[in-house]
Amino acid sequence: QVQLVESGGGLVQAGGSLRLSCAASGRTFSSYLMGWFRQAPTKEREFVAAINWSGSSTYYADSVKGRFTISRDNAKNTVYLQMNSLEAEDTAVYSCASVQSLTYKSMTYGSNWDYWGRGTQVTVSS
Repeated sequence: QVQLVESGGGLVQAGGSLRLSCAASGRTFSSYLMGWFRQAPTKEREFVAAINWSGSSTYYADSVKGRFTISRDNAKNTVYLQMNSLEAEDTAVYSCASVQSLTYKSMTYGSNWDYWGRGTQVTVSS
């Protein structure tokens, strides 16, 4: 089992920044693919970003590319999502997820991930 707990959400003005954290416990965190998803009201869950076990490969949705950065610290069992130039359209509940491994195409589907956190609310005011 892997337990995931997100933090760092909040209210920010458009153009501002937030950094989300996801603390993991349980099985060997450092060997898992880690990702972030988001879900806005009335919308389906959307893939945001993912990072491989070593941090050497990162993957982003087109909607956040160039604005968001995913990173991880395996010594702290934590994955981060740095969000810059936030837009009102980024408002959502952000959840982190983990799985042993996935291809890029597969990782964009939330149903392929094994473990989930409960999420943290991000609200961007315009």
